[in-house]
Amino acid sequence: MIQVKNLSKHYGEKKAVDDITFEVKDGEILGFLGPNGAGKSTTMNMLTGYISSTSGQALINGIDIMENPKKAKSYIGYLPEIPPLYVDMTVKAYLDFVYDLKKCRLSRTKHLQEIYDLVKITDVKDRIIKNLSKGYKQRVGLAQALIGNPPVLILDEPTVGLDPKQIIEIRALIKKLGKNHTVILSSHILSEIQAVCDRIIIINKGKISANDTTENLSKNMTNDHKIIAQIEGPREEVYKAVRAIKDVISVRADMNRGDNIYDYEIEAKPGVDIRKPLNKLVMERNWYILKLQPNELTLEDVFLKIVMGDSPKIEQELTDEKKAKILDEVLGKKPEDKKAEADKAIDEAQEKLKEVLNGITPKKPSEKTQKLNTSLNKKKTDKKGDEK
Repeated sequence: MIQVKNLSKHYGEKKAVDDITFEVKDGEILGFLGPNGAGKSTTMNMLTGYISSTSGQALINGIDIMENPKKAKSYIGYLPEIPPLYVDMTVKAYLDFVYDLKKCRLSRTKHLQEIYDLVKITDVKDRIIKNLSKGYKQRVGLAQALIGNPPVLILDEPTVGLDPKQIIEIRALIKKLGKNHTVILSSHILSEIQAVCDRIIIINKGKISANDTTENLSKNMTNDHKIIAQIEGPREEVYKAVRAIKDVISVRADMNRGDNIYDYEIEAKPGVDIRKPLNKLVMERNWYILKLQPNELTLEDVFLKIVMGDSPKIEQELTDEKKAKILDEVLGKKPEDKKAEADKAIDEAQEKLKEVLNGITPKKPSEKTQKLNTSLNKKKTDKKGDEK
């Protein structure tokens, strides 16, 4: 459905997108990832016909977006990061307007009602858009992309600023849409890409650095000579004994899982399988292996490894806080994301304050307490007068 052939975009000597080629099949949900300045947004803009390419082709349903933009765009439903809403209109009036703009030939009443039901905005269709919550505005933005039933959907940050419940609902909706549409989903939330997408493309420095399923990316980049073993036994003894196994390079006890139960990350020389000698050691010492698994990488690890390379930063143990900080820097967490987080925190604090105020009525001090307070205050006043 979407074919990209040797697509490039140059700004002077700067190669924003450098000779990339990929395709997206019918009914596939493709995740599009990349750090700031990698060429992700430029590629999305070329696919939707917002900007022209320097060379190469972008074909939508076999139609070149540059040679026949009107026809190619008729196959695309696009939700930009900031939905293109006329906020002074009602939801119904706005979608009627979009219906007319797209010159949709489907039955107006039936088609729009199907969209209302699909994105769950029937209850708010007569409300002014500016009075809607962020989640409903996002749904209206998605609704306008669906008008005309385009076979291709391009969604840029569709869940930005939404609360957890709204995110889950939008994810489920995107999965449902993927059954009948070809979807390209761009997001800086890696867990979202992992949960929704069939395949992932990572673009870095204008070139495609990875193109595969999350599972295959993790397997291909996982070092087969690294394992995680959950062993029950005295920690120091286990550590020393495992470290003494031939060809073991390093051992790290990362996580305490219970009484004398730890997760040990064990690295051997490349190409060496230490599972048999490890099993033999544990049996001889009357310890127990409770779990044994390859040290597979998460999508966050894969992304950081591709973007930053095999640097010591990636090979070392990264805390969740450090990973989050690096990902924010690399992916470029948007100011509105941080504002949304701040707004959410303020809302939660206000709700807690309301609960406290509604649930606790301050008691009037007893007569005895009032007299004691008066006496204490008088003593404080007298003391201050003496000091002067």
